[in-house]
Amino acid sequence: MENYNIIDEFKDAGALLEGHFILSSGRHSPVFLQKNIVMMYPDRAERACKALAQKITHHFGVIDAVISPAVGGIIPGYETARHLNARAMFVERENGVFKLRRGFDIAPHEKVVIVEDIVTTGLSVRETLEALKGFENNILGCACLIDRSGGKAMMDCQFISLAEYVVPSYAVDDIPEELKKIPATKPGSRDLSAKS
Repeated sequence: MENYNIIDEFKDAGALLEGHFILSSGRHSPVFLQKNIVMMYPDRAERACKALAQKITHHFGVIDAVISPAVGGIIPGYETARHLNARAMFVERENGVFKLRRGFDIAPHEKVVIVEDIVTTGLSVRETLEALKGFENNILGCACLIDRSGGKAMMDCQFISLAEYVVPSYAVDDIPEELKKIPATKPGSRDLSAKS
């Protein structure tokens, strides 16, 4: 997987969308990386997550468990864990706050990596870390398929990605006129999971 290019995978799948999108962070962007279009194809998901697993192993060593934020991180987390021969778990929202539920637990000796799909601000990773308070010594870091932040996402752990793909994003009060003319869509999952 040395020559694997995750951005090409997104382009080939038709998952690099152009328009006017409201990101999970609340910022607006003319580009959206719809990872679900990639993840709905098992062969594409396998290639992407196998490459991520290899990078995780190279950077962090042997991993016992992967934890991902629901909803978006569940598939890449599971598939990456499969290639790491590790357990796959996820945090999910309960009253709007991420919690480790469903009998998921971390043993004292286990080495854990958080796996996320696409990182823009790092909010989901920060919320996942908050949900895992008490397990800080187990968490080696975070890995994601694509870093949209250009390395600027704020999170309190080591962070690796398969690729950086920086596209413009704008605060609500700073949206360019040409983008304002396009109806905005909100394709992310943060609001869906917050309401459950």
